[in-house]
Amino acid sequence: MKQLTKAEEEVMQLLWELQEANVASIIEKMSSPKPAYNTVSTIIRILENKKFVSHRKKGKGYIYFPIIEKEEYSSQSLQKLMNNYFNGSFRNMVSFFVKKNDMDIKDLEEILKELGKEK
Repeated sequence: MKQLTKAEEEVMQLLWELQEANVASIIEKMSSPKPAYNTVSTIIRILENKKFVSHRKKGKGYIYFPIIEKEEYSSQSLQKLMNNYFNGSFRNMVSFFVKKNDMDIKDLEEILKELGKEK
């Protein structure tokens, strides 16, 4: 799976949230200053070429929708981060974030409790 640029990822985040949208609807959800219509349209075409987005015709325009699940992309991105910066070690990665965020034992216990609920 290809990596996304910051702009592409921003558009994908909105599409994952909206489920489907035309370019104008995506722009409407973006923070100011809003990009030009052509800019977002170009990003959408790039996302289609990367096989992240597809479309269907509606009237004279198109409705775009994600074909890659957010969880799938998140998992792949996290794996790449772990491999590139933490020697493929989940333990090293978690340790780094715990130290950087100055977490205490109580915070860690809460995280472990939440993880236990998911099993």
